[in-house]
Amino acid sequence: MLIEQPPWLYRALFPGALWRMPAAEKCVYLTFDDGPIPGITPWVLDTLDRYGLKATFFCVGDNVRKYPDIYRMVVDRGHRTGNHTYNHLQGIRSRTSFYLDNVEKAGAYIDSELFRPPHGHMRLPQLLSLRKTYRIIMWDVVTRDYSPHMTPEGVFKVVRHYTRNGSFIVFHDSLKAERNMKEALPRSIEWLQEEGYAFRLL
Repeated sequence: MLIEQPPWLYRALFPGALWRMPAAEKCVYLTFDDGPIPGITPWVLDTLDRYGLKATFFCVGDNVRKYPDIYRMVVDRGHRTGNHTYNHLQGIRSRTSFYLDNVEKAGAYIDSELFRPPHGHMRLPQLLSLRKTYRIIMWDVVTRDYSPHMTPEGVFKVVRHYTRNGSFIVFHDSLKAERNMKEALPRSIEWLQEEGYAFRLL
C-alpha cells in the first residue's frame, strides 16, 4: 500500500502538491507517465478514443524531442500534457539547481503548467521552487504496471482495490509497462465505467 496508495504521512512531505481531487461524485483522473513512446503511446490514444475518454500525459522532455509527432498527436486528440523532467530524474538523487534546470529544459518542449516528479520523489527546495510555476500533481493510485513482478491481473486488482472518488490513477505509456498496461488498461476502464465512475481531465 505504501506504493499503490501513499499514506497521509508521506503526502505531508509535499506541501501544496495534489494527490487526488476531493469529490462527492464518483470520478477519477486517468494519467500516463514516461512517454511519448512509438507503438505504445499511439495505442493508448486509440484505446482512449475507443472509450471516448481524455487523460493527462506526463511526458519526458527528451522523448518529446525525439518523437514530436507523437506528442502532437496527444495534444491534437484533446488530452492534457504535463512536465515529467527532461531525463526522468529522481529529485532526491539530483542537486536542486540541476533538477530545476532539467525541468526547465523539458518545459521548452512541453507547454504545460502541470508537473509530476519521476518516481514521486523531490527535495523540499525543489518542490518549493517548482510550485511557484507549476501545479504539482502526484497520485492516489499507482498501478505498478511498470514492475516485472506484476501481472496484468495484479495491475487490475490494484485499480479495483484502491480507487476512490477523485483518485489520480497512474499508468505508464512506456516499454517497461507495455505488457501489463495493454491488458490491464481496458479492463480497468470497463470496470470503472461499470462502477459508475466519471472520467475527468486535470
